Amino acid sequence: MQEKLSPFHVAILVYMIQSGIVMYRLPQMLAEHFGTNGWLAIIPMFLLASANILLIGAVYRLGNGVSILVILEQSIPRFILYPFYLIMSCVWAMIGCLISKHYVLIFQMVAFPTTNPMIFKIALDVLIFLLMTKSIYNISKATTVFFWMLMWMVLLLFFFYKDFHWSRLTPFIFQGSTLTIDGFFNVYSAFAGYSLCLFLFPYSDKKTKLIKAVLAGNLITAIVYIYFCFIAFGFYYYEQLKTLQFPLLNLLAYIQLPFVQATENLLYGFFMFSIIITAVMYFWSAKEISKRMFPISDRLLSAIILVAALGFSFIPDVISEVDQWLSYLGYAELALSLGLPLGLIVLLLIVRKRGAALNE
Repeated sequence: MQEKLSPFHVAILVYMIQSGIVMYRLPQMLAEHFGTNGWLAIIPMFLLASANILLIGAVYRLGNGVSILVILEQSIPRFILYPFYLIMSCVWAMIGCLISKHYVLIFQMVAFPTTNPMIFKIALDVLIFLLMTKSIYNISKATTVFFWMLMWMVLLLFFFYKDFHWSRLTPFIFQGSTLTIDGFFNVYSAFAGYSLCLFLFPYSDKKTKLIKAVLAGNLITAIVYIYFCFIAFGFYYYEQLKTLQFPLLNLLAYIQLPFVQATENLLYGFFMFSIIITAVMYFWSAKEISKRMFPISDRLLSAIILVAALGFSFIPDVISEVDQWLSYLGYAELALSLGLPLGLIVLLLIVRKRGAALNE
């Protein structure tokens, strides 16, 4: 029998998926789009993501935990479904690919400016492939190990307390806001990734408490974001924060240790653990969909997806281009995170009205 996920593993998995590359720019994005005390905007973003997770929970309850792919295949003809599968698989594979490419470009910029970034990208893809071919239970266990290797860095925020000034927060809320639809979705993408829990239905049971665990992971993400951005808004002046491209790197560079030079290079390397898990879960989701169309071995399918994504990653070769691609793909992901649960609920209500049963 297949071992089921535990609530703790699911919560940590959701947090690690969400805390990806957006975190490097999050304080700057909040200052630019929401103005003074923009860190408070994380709260409504968190509530919106939680509402979407509850929508996914409705799918889980109505379908009695049956895989969403089974629900789709027993309700929609495959000649209609397979193009949709292909779109979903491509979207998630490209997101996973570009997330790792973005990390590699920043790493190359701060540590190895004369080295071809694709060398690091290929090395990172090898690590992703080794983990991607494992079961979701083993991925979740590796995620928990990576989580503890990364979470200690929250304690580094104590370094900034002595230069934190309440006056920099100002008494005004959202003054100077220039919020647009694009800006809203760019900031909301900091919580993206929770929709991948749709593929965890077959790997959970009543003891998993899947939706509560996903909500807990989302809450952990919100707490870390609020704490980090609150410190950033009190450490930098508002106008100064808007001009920083990667506030996280600037904060890491501020930390000086007597036995290490270029501290930001060392500390930035730890974020690779989060990037690996985020990319692995996007690629794993793409593989789960692709298996329904191409019944071949997991290792071969994983290799094909990664090689195809690697070829695509050669197209955007600077950070601004990667950001633009991620922005476009982010719209597609957000549409799927809302549209897919709603569509599944409609299908399940139709199945229930007909009195039919879903067969796993």
